[in-house]
Amino acid sequence: MRAPPRLYALVAAAVLSVVGTALVPTGATASAASASATTTASVAPADAPSKRSMPSMPSKASKASKATEPLRPNAAAPPKLRASGNKLVDENGTTRRLLGVNRSGGEFMCVQGYGIFDGPVDDASVKAIADWKVNAVRIPLNEECWLGLSHIDPAYGGTNYIAAVKALVARLEAHGITPIVELHWSHGTYTGGDSHCPDTAYATCQKPMPNAQYTPAFWTSVAQTFKSDQAVVFDLFNEPFPDRATSDLTAAWKCWRDGGSCPGIDFQVAGMQTLLNAVRAAGAKNLVLIPGVAYSNDLRQWLTYKPNDPAGNLAAAWHTYNFNTCSSESCFNEQLAPVIAQVPFVAGEIGENTCSHGYIDRVMAWLDAKGASYLGWTWNTWDCSSGPSLISDYNGTPTNFGVGLRDHLKGMQ
Repeated sequence: MRAPPRLYALVAAAVLSVVGTALVPTGATASAASASATTTASVAPADAPSKRSMPSMPSKASKASKATEPLRPNAAAPPKLRASGNKLVDENGTTRRLLGVNRSGGEFMCVQGYGIFDGPVDDASVKAIADWKVNAVRIPLNEECWLGLSHIDPAYGGTNYIAAVKALVARLEAHGITPIVELHWSHGTYTGGDSHCPDTAYATCQKPMPNAQYTPAFWTSVAQTFKSDQAVVFDLFNEPFPDRATSDLTAAWKCWRDGGSCPGIDFQVAGMQTLLNAVRAAGAKNLVLIPGVAYSNDLRQWLTYKPNDPAGNLAAAWHTYNFNTCSSESCFNEQLAPVIAQVPFVAGEIGENTCSHGYIDRVMAWLDAKGASYLGWTWNTWDCSSGPSLISDYNGTPTNFGVGLRDHLKGMQ
């Protein structure tokens, strides 16, 4: 998520600038994590990061048409999604949409030594998510924890971390919910523009791009883990921002796709083509989401630099908050509509820092009209006045912000 400023507890504890990366709570206390991770909770954050505000305009949400039906929560199993033209379809060729929430925690708890997930991820907590008529949950991950690197507490890394993620995926699927596993935090020293943790190479913040050292291995392992379950969706990288490392936008997009030695980035980059190749080489045909640049908010050259996929199963991923550059219907029409016309489109994060829902009301109405997918940030009990948290407790009580998403999803059934 494009969420600033934020404090990284224990590691690189510094206030970060207002530009992107996933929300990180502060003031958390350590909690034990079980290998199965039925609950790996920490104390709720004392405060969450603030966001830039801009005027929001309420809009009545439109209902989904029968021709483009959402996946139904509590179904026997979520569908095996694939791209067909600019739509997502299931095994029967029925058009589907992903409508849901993010479940943050797996990206930061482990590297900070607190646990694996922030708050409960047991069956009751998943049922509370399903009760909002959610059909998809995005699970942010940390590559160092998944790979079990030496500086990660073994209780929260390697086989224990993987087992916890697999268990959460299974619980979501038991409620008919599509799991989206996503790489949020990754390795690599970065000291350029919008640097969030310049003093460490560790995966303690959002980096501008994936790294060649560990990220392909991460995706090879993730793909091998879930390739037999094509209901699982892969989201390659949270919020790339190679455009903040250089003023050459063409070079930034080439870096995005091809990786290598990129201008302004201190480490060797793994581009989106390399990561997609790793997934397909592992034998996984799962749907893959690929974000744009500018913290996933800019997709203007996505079609030009679209990676080649031998499986033909890609969707474009976009993030939007009320403080983003592209946050108006005129921008949506100019920049997003051409992409939506050609490939499936998933707004992996939508949110606002107003503790209200005027902005996401507008976003959902626009995406509904296009038959696109979207997921709210985030199903965590943080303070919505300083970050877009959907809930005030894990029973699913919505914040003033969360009411907008909950009522909209329920109204579509």
